[in-house]
Amino acid sequence: MPSLKEIKTRIQSVRSTRKITSAMMMISSSKLRKTQKITENLYPYQQKLQQLMELFVNSQNDFTSPYVERRPIKRVAVIAFSSNTGLAGRFNDNVIAQLKDTVNNYLHLGKENIQIYPVGDKVREAARKMGFETTTNFHAIADKPSYEATQQLASDVMDLFLKKKLDKVELIFHHYKSKSTQELVQETFLPITLNTPEEKWNIPELDYIVEPDPQTIMEQLIPKTLKLKLYTVHTDSVSSEHAARTIAMQTATDNADDLLDDLTLQHNKLRQQSITNELLDIIGGSFGRD
Repeated sequence: MPSLKEIKTRIQSVRSTRKITSAMMMISSSKLRKTQKITENLYPYQQKLQQLMELFVNSQNDFTSPYVERRPIKRVAVIAFSSNTGLAGRFNDNVIAQLKDTVNNYLHLGKENIQIYPVGDKVREAARKMGFETTTNFHAIADKPSYEATQQLASDVMDLFLKKKLDKVELIFHHYKSKSTQELVQETFLPITLNTPEEKWNIPELDYIVEPDPQTIMEQLIPKTLKLKLYTVHTDSVSSEHAARTIAMQTATDNADDLLDDLTLQHNKLRQQSITNELLDIIGGSFGRD
C-alpha cells in the first residue's frame, strides 16, 4: 500500500496535469469557434459556386474541359490533411490509416508514381516512414489555413494534371459535422465529376443570357471552384482537429477529476487509519503504565 507521502505526490501530479488539459481544452474550444465561423461562411459560397458550375455544364451538350478528362491511371497524387501536434484523439491516426490504405491500393503503380502532399507534420512523418519523400513543407499552414497557400497547392496539382504528369488526385480529410462528430472523407479532387445524363434532368433549365459564352465562363469557373474547394477542405480539417482536441482534453480533464476523487478518498482513509493507530498506541501506553 502506498504511503501518505506517495499519495500526496500523485495528487499534486494529477492536479498539475489537469491544469494543462483544462487549459488546452479551452484554447482548442476558442480556436474551434474561429475556424467554425470561417467554414460556415465558406461552405454556402463554395456550394453555390459548385451549383453554378453544374448548371453551365448541364446547359452544354458538347461541353469539354481538360479537368474532366479521365484516362488510365499511371501516376496519382494524394493530398492528406492532419495536424502538426497530437493530443487530438484518433484524429491523426484515422488520416494515417486511410493514407496507408490508399497507398496500398496504388502500390501496383510503383512508389515513384505515387506522390503525397502532406498538410501537417503527423501525416508527413507517416509518409516518410512509408518510404515517400515529401519535398514540400506545409507546416506553417497546417494550423492556420491560408487561401494563398492552398491556392498555390491547387494550382500545382492542376498544372501537373493538365500536363498529364498526374492522372488522378485524391483528398483525405475530416469533415466537421459537430463538436463531437468528425467524419473521415476520401474523395477525388481531379478529374472533376460532372453530372450524368440522368442527373442532368434534376437541375432546372433556366433561360440565362450568358456573356461572352458558357465555355469561356467555365474555363474561369472550374479553376476557381477547385481552388476554393481545397481551401474549404483545409478549413474543414482544421475545425475537425480543434473539435477532436477539445473533446480529447475534456475527456482527459474528466478522467483527472475522477482520479483525484479516488486518490483523495484513499488519502483520507489512510490518514484516518494512521490517526486511529496513533490513538490506539497512546491508549495502550496509558493502560501499560497503570
